[in-house]
Amino acid sequence: MRQIKGSTLYRRALLWALWIGAGVSLVQALLPPLPWMLLTRVIEGMSHLAIVVATPTLIAQLSAERHRGFTLTLWGTFFGVAFTLLVALGLPLVDAYGIPALFIAHAIWMAVFAIILGAWLHPLAEEVPGQLSLRGIWNDHIAIYRSPRIAAPGAGWLFYTFCFLAILTVLPPYIAPDWRAWVLGAMPLMSIVTSMTLGVFALRYMSAVWVVQGGFALCIAALIWLMIKPGDPVACIALAGALGLVQGASFAAVPQLNHTATHQAQAYGAVAQTGNLGNTLGTPVLLAVLGIAGYPGLVWTAIAVFACGFGVHAWMAARRAS
Repeated sequence: MRQIKGSTLYRRALLWALWIGAGVSLVQALLPPLPWMLLTRVIEGMSHLAIVVATPTLIAQLSAERHRGFTLTLWGTFFGVAFTLLVALGLPLVDAYGIPALFIAHAIWMAVFAIILGAWLHPLAEEVPGQLSLRGIWNDHIAIYRSPRIAAPGAGWLFYTFCFLAILTVLPPYIAPDWRAWVLGAMPLMSIVTSMTLGVFALRYMSAVWVVQGGFALCIAALIWLMIKPGDPVACIALAGALGLVQGASFAAVPQLNHTATHQAQAYGAVAQTGNLGNTLGTPVLLAVLGIAGYPGLVWTAIAVFACGFGVHAWMAARRAS
């Protein structure tokens, strides 16, 4: 069996995270009382945080430079892929066998990949991590978010995640019932297709940051379209395609801006943190705006969020140039 050599530290973090995720899913399949379920979700969230940091760092290390845009764009499709798989396979599984079946399937999925990567991903070299302390963690975070190279991908990712799931949540009532199911199924697929085709092609000729900014600009254009024609299926698909450009290029931007494994891991950690923050805040904020200002307020808020994503990348680029 051919072995792939990767960083020891990130390999170990990835494998432990996969096994912990599998074990936690088995516990969740028992449907424990709410306090215990919440505890398992916290543990699972920590394991997923390790995956989101370790995996793209390893991908960046293992990919040839000419392939890195493609491989990291492929990794960046995990939002759309997960949403599509849940709709296509997860919901029928729950309908047929109940919620525990979904947790068991997730545990099997995690365990299978832990076994595969444990066999194929061979350690490259030992790394000696620094001493862990609260002061050290605080100082590291200050250094990360002060850096226009390390922080830039995560800064843009905050505004992407703020809107991605929120839009899929609040937009359906405005889509005609005859088109609603088809559009909701097609939107995450369109984001994947755009990311893997137009996004990868664009990365050959321009920087990942420019591709991200182009994606934000196209998101704004699609939202103006939706302002004029609320719930238009083609406009919804166009918005999903624009989001796909932001999705893949955000991960490709990390190794373009950061050339050491340590800085790349820090950048991916910032992406994970800002992504969690965006996902947490986006849906409740947009629902609140919808309740107060209606559909126009919803669209203008989303436009403002994407404009901030474009602007924060422009600001970070200006700081890098100075």
